[in-house]
Amino acid sequence: MKILCVNAGSSSLKFQVYEMPEKKVLISGYIEKINQKDCFWNTKINGEKIRGEKYLKNHTEAVDVLIEELIKYKVVESLDEIKGVGHRVLHGGEKYSDSVLITDEVVKDIENLTKLGPLHHPGNLAGIKAMRKALPNTVQAAVFDTAFHQTMPKENYIYPVPYEWYTKYGVRKYGFHGTSHKYITREMQSRLGKEDVNLIICHVGSGASISCVKAGKCFDTTMGLTPLDGLMMGTRSGSIDPSILKYVMDETGMDIHQITDKLNKESGFVGITGVSDCRDVEKLASDDNENAILAIEMYTDRIVKYIGEYYLKLEGNVDSIVFTAGVLENGAMMRRIIIEKLKPLGVILYDDMNEKIASWKDTLEGIITGADSKIPVMVLPTNEELLIAEETVKVKNNLE
Repeated sequence: MKILCVNAGSSSLKFQVYEMPEKKVLISGYIEKINQKDCFWNTKINGEKIRGEKYLKNHTEAVDVLIEELIKYKVVESLDEIKGVGHRVLHGGEKYSDSVLITDEVVKDIENLTKLGPLHHPGNLAGIKAMRKALPNTVQAAVFDTAFHQTMPKENYIYPVPYEWYTKYGVRKYGFHGTSHKYITREMQSRLGKEDVNLIICHVGSGASISCVKAGKCFDTTMGLTPLDGLMMGTRSGSIDPSILKYVMDETGMDIHQITDKLNKESGFVGITGVSDCRDVEKLASDDNENAILAIEMYTDRIVKYIGEYYLKLEGNVDSIVFTAGVLENGAMMRRIIIEKLKPLGVILYDDMNEKIASWKDTLEGIITGADSKIPVMVLPTNEELLIAEETVKVKNNLE
């Protein structure tokens, strides 16, 4: 069956069509700058990338383009061939611990959760509403980024703040990147031949989070109420002393919205070095830029800090540390620095293998530690779109 996966942002719409259960990608595309004059999209089919340009004023028009692309390139002859649409949704709150069929009630719940996902939910909702209008009789599923982390025990998700903040306002750790962490967990369960795997999954790209997986379920994770918490990232600060906010507000006259915007968009790598892409930071460091060298030290220290914390939470019983997402799927240097810092845990790098792995090389995955390493470290590409397709099939099958 053909399953369409949709990831809608505030001004973008990313899509893929899978033939399931073969897991074959039939077409993929990314529509950018919706409601901007220079709106464009790239469609990839049969290894060829094709660009299109046209002003699209909203997500409804973007969905029309998506459908035109599917028919133009003969991915489908009729929209009836699409048996399910899976939507990535940032926040499911405490209510949604699994993927669900999208109903009017679910849409209402996503709208109500927009206060917890103000940057992402408007785009998520626009994509859902446009697709439901275009394909009213097709099964549509919401795949929540927070769902995988809902197995955390209470002591790991409650903050040490007035308890009524949790009971009245839902203030707690939710965690994100759940589609990636769930995909990697499933893959490792399959590869290791057991369900109750203990993993430390490092999803490190422009956004970054680490999860502690105990007996096949999320036990803890680094992101919190929002994706701002935890690790230092491309543009996000990660965890900082909250008193910094009031201090800087008093010093600068900025309000809380401006401060939060700076922590989300002007911090992390870009705050320290002026550039947000890890490759650019590495280039600056190779030219002896002091701030770039500092940033890499800060960045890797925080990753190692959480790996060490989760190693203790798993009582040293770790089946694998898994490196995934853009930076760690491709960055041999970052992987090397992190593993060097993990030596006290008995983690020993196999440098030859580390250098061979990247998305543009022949080898995409593999174990990059030696036989003498106490914990194997695996580089494994994530595939969030495939996870969304699989979840959509599951939702569809549950209806039958």
